[in-house]
Amino acid sequence: MSTTAVGSQVVDTRAAWKIVLSVVVVVGAVSSLVFFSSMEGAEYYKHVDEVVANPGPWKGKTLRVQGFVVPGSIEQGKADHALDFRFRIETKPPQKPGEISATYHGLVPDTFKSGSAVVLTGKLTDDGKIAVAPDGVSAKCPSKYDEAKMNLSAAPAAARP
Repeated sequence: MSTTAVGSQVVDTRAAWKIVLSVVVVVGAVSSLVFFSSMEGAEYYKHVDEVVANPGPWKGKTLRVQGFVVPGSIEQGKADHALDFRFRIETKPPQKPGEISATYHGLVPDTFKSGSAVVLTGKLTDDGKIAVAPDGVSAKCPSKYDEAKMNLSAAPAAARP
C-alpha cells in the first residue's frame, strides 16, 4: 500500500483514485442525464421555407416539415377515396415565405383544418411535393391561452396578470 503525506495527514493513493473515479462517474452521469433530457424538446423538423430554398438534398428522403395549412387548400376524395387528401402548407412570419403541396392517404387529426399548424412526415418527390407517410400528419394544438384571443378586460381585476 502506498501512502503520501499531505500536510500532517497520510492519504492512501488507492483511496484517492477511488474518490477521483467516483467524482468522474457522477459528473458523467449527471451530464448525460441533462444532455439526453434536453433532446426531447429539440426541433426535429425543417420549416417549409428551408426545404423550398434548397430541395435537392431532401428529394427522395424521409423528412419532417413544419408549416401551416394554406386556407382553402384541403381537397378530400369522395366515396371510395374519402381518405385521400391533397393540400398545401406554408410558412408564416417571421419565417421566409414558402409553400409546398402535399398528398396523404389516411385519417387526419381532429385539429387538422385550414390555417392549422402541422408537422408532416414523408418523402419529397422529384416534383417538389411531399408524399406524406401513413400516420404522417401531426396537427399542432393551438394555444388555449393565446393573448390576442383572450379578453382580459372581462376578467375580474384580481385575475388579471
